[in-house]
Amino acid sequence: MTATGLIAMSYFLLCVIFYFTQDLYFFRPETLPKSFQYRYPFPFEEVHFDMEDGGYINGLHFKVPNARGVVYYLKGNSRSVKGWGKFARDFVSKGYDFFMVDYRGMGKSSGKRTEATLFNDAQHIYQWLKSQYCEERVVLYGRSLGSGIAARIASWNEPKMLILDSPFFSFLYQVHRYGFFLPLVWLLKYKMRTDQFLRNIHCPVFIVHGKKDRLIPFSQSRMLQQKAPGKVRIFPVEEAGHNNLPAFAEYHEWLYDILNDESLLEQHPGELQSVE
Repeated sequence: MTATGLIAMSYFLLCVIFYFTQDLYFFRPETLPKSFQYRYPFPFEEVHFDMEDGGYINGLHFKVPNARGVVYYLKGNSRSVKGWGKFARDFVSKGYDFFMVDYRGMGKSSGKRTEATLFNDAQHIYQWLKSQYCEERVVLYGRSLGSGIAARIASWNEPKMLILDSPFFSFLYQVHRYGFFLPLVWLLKYKMRTDQFLRNIHCPVFIVHGKKDRLIPFSQSRMLQQKAPGKVRIFPVEEAGHNNLPAFAEYHEWLYDILNDESLLEQHPGELQSVE
């Protein structure tokens, strides 16, 4: 085989490996037995959803007395709600119920995972939440990978607001930063075009992003704002990276204002500029 042929074969094998291993790399799942018992220091209920295609979704529902609404938290990749459940305290302490599920293949959830099933599962659960709360009391919150899912659900519905935590411009754009040498348009199973979803979102959009985030740079939030300057307001956390936003008092101050300051929702969309 010639050197050119060897290079071509190596590149082809790299593409094949990427295509078949991307789910493991992007989601880094932690699976739990159905008998696993969650334990947290505040009240919660375990929830279960049987999907029409045979999929199964498991999650957690934390409740507080006289809640102002519910935060539907679409989590980031990796592990399961077992570890992510600790973030409920950031929201129940601010007067909101908190709801979170595991994506298929993570935690106790099961079934074939695709971009379509991620969106459809999240929408099915959103409809269930609407039966438990008035829609104007539902806050969508998307963290990292979950930001693309939350944006898609917001584009299909009329929640009180959408909060994006360390969001990407689109998953395709984010992966292209590292895999620019691959034909990602054909290989990537998850594209999550947050930039396109923004066009059909009518509720206020608030972004909280660390300015020292190296995994998903702060500049991607700026790019999202430029796509919809009248809808998007950015709340930067100056010293935060990608995985430590809750460690900063600034994050909690911004989050409290977003969730409880009704004047932010009443401002004319054209006035929703960055807070810097």
